[in-house]
Amino acid sequence: MLGNHGRSITQIIFTPVARVLARMGVTPNMVTYGSAIVVAGLSFGLLARGYLALGGILLGIVLFADSIDGVLARMTGTSSKYGAFLDSTMDRITDGIVFGSLLWWAIVGLPDGAIRTVTIVSGIICMVAIGVVPYARSRAENFGVIAKVGIAERTDRLIVALVGAGFTDFGLPEVLFPIGMTWVAFASCVTVVQRMVVTHRALGTEELEKP
Repeated sequence: MLGNHGRSITQIIFTPVARVLARMGVTPNMVTYGSAIVVAGLSFGLLARGYLALGGILLGIVLFADSIDGVLARMTGTSSKYGAFLDSTMDRITDGIVFGSLLWWAIVGLPDGAIRTVTIVSGIICMVAIGVVPYARSRAENFGVIAKVGIAERTDRLIVALVGAGFTDFGLPEVLFPIGMTWVAFASCVTVVQRMVVTHRALGTEELEKP
């Protein structure tokens, strides 16, 4: 839900940054690629090695700035279908890298026990949800249905997972790690169901057009 309501704020904050990038000749696609590379570096270099607090903070900053490419595209009049496709594709890749890194640390860094088991199971569900949640929306839109509903937008999922994991680095109980991952897994499943319900209400038993 943060993803739906925070765009006007990021528009205001990043417009000056976008102006500077535009003057430098930086394109929106360059920003998209650069952001993905930074996310991958921070995830592999910090999260996967157990530096959950530092990794979470730095990734939070990068992910907050994720909308710069969109602001830059609108400002320079270079919005394109390929740019939108690239942005969505890179989002899926970077989400997989972030949650994959958290899952990796749960496997190699947590001691055997219930906390480790729950975190791993939740992490696997989160990895599946990374593809299913946006796919449900995209597939619905192919049939003319706007299924942009759900309690777990991309921004929400990332923030909860990173905060829950990061808190454990500050001496707080390790149980916060699986709590965050479990919430993301649960909320992602609920989001998929919500989008299925919206699509079913809109389409019902409508048949596909026959060639």
